[in-house]
Amino acid sequence: MSSRKIIIVEGSPRPSGNSTLLARAVASGARSAGAEVETLQLHKMDIRPCNACDACQESLEKDCIIDDAMKDVYSRLRAADAILYASPIYWFTVSGQMKLFMDRCYALTFLGTLPGIDGSETVEVLHTDLGGKKFGVVLSYGDIDPYVSGAVNAIRTFQDMARFVGSEMTGLVYGSAVAPGEVAENNALMSQAYDLGKALAADAR
Repeated sequence: MSSRKIIIVEGSPRPSGNSTLLARAVASGARSAGAEVETLQLHKMDIRPCNACDACQESLEKDCIIDDAMKDVYSRLRAADAILYASPIYWFTVSGQMKLFMDRCYALTFLGTLPGIDGSETVEVLHTDLGGKKFGVVLSYGDIDPYVSGAVNAIRTFQDMARFVGSEMTGLVYGSAVAPGEVAENNALMSQAYDLGKALAADAR
């Protein structure tokens, strides 16, 4: 049987930031379970904002027309069994790097309008290349409370995204860490991240 393929998406600009260290623990756990892991370091990639042209919605065969790093990423996301999103909380939600990436994943989902029960039109997912994959999330934030820090906003975003595209949220790991690298001292949180990696490898489709 072929090994599971897991994509880890790092949204921190810091190479040794707290969410990055948590992501590495996830990667270690996944590899220990025999998975093949690839990491995308968004801060090092040329990913431009979605320009709302909707060209990606004209055909199931059409990816985003913007010529940047996402061109090569789409096929790898399609081939993945699971995706792990890792982000610090900046200004009460995910980092800008992560939001750009998530917006551009719109090209992997083909939407349409269908008649509702009352006759009104409603937007539905007609096809998505993200459906059925396992999602995992790790977050770090500079406050002791996920509500005060805004982590809850990011959590809700990922949960809504998973529900909308028909994917399963395998696990969420989040906690407080202020100084770069501080999370490495939180053995319980690092262990949770490691276990999430094992779960993604075991549970991937």
